[in-house]
Amino acid sequence: MGLIKTAAKVAVASSVHGRVQRRQQQRWSAEDQAAGMQATQPGLMAQPAAPLAAAPPPAQPAPQASPSLSTADKIAQLKSLGELRDGGVLTDSEFESEKRKLLGG
Repeated sequence: MGLIKTAAKVAVASSVHGRVQRRQQQRWSAEDQAAGMQATQPGLMAQPAAPLAAAPPPAQPAPQASPSLSTADKIAQLKSLGELRDGGVLTDSEFESEKRKLLGG
């Protein structure tokens, strides 16, 4: 009976491992395709350059007002910062810096 239980556990673990591996491959290939699209289309790279200069000033007033911001306001600010990062306007380090300022840490 122990051999059957062990075989069943191995089968389940193998199945889960396979699903995780496929999901990661799909995610990585989608990221590679997105990066390839940005690299092959120079017009897309030129667009974020203009908003990049304008993006940090709106994010700076939020940390000054953070003690009086409600939780909902902070969440809205974080979502906004996330959208700017996902849009390529903010780098990951800029996003983390602004997030720390907003959260007061």
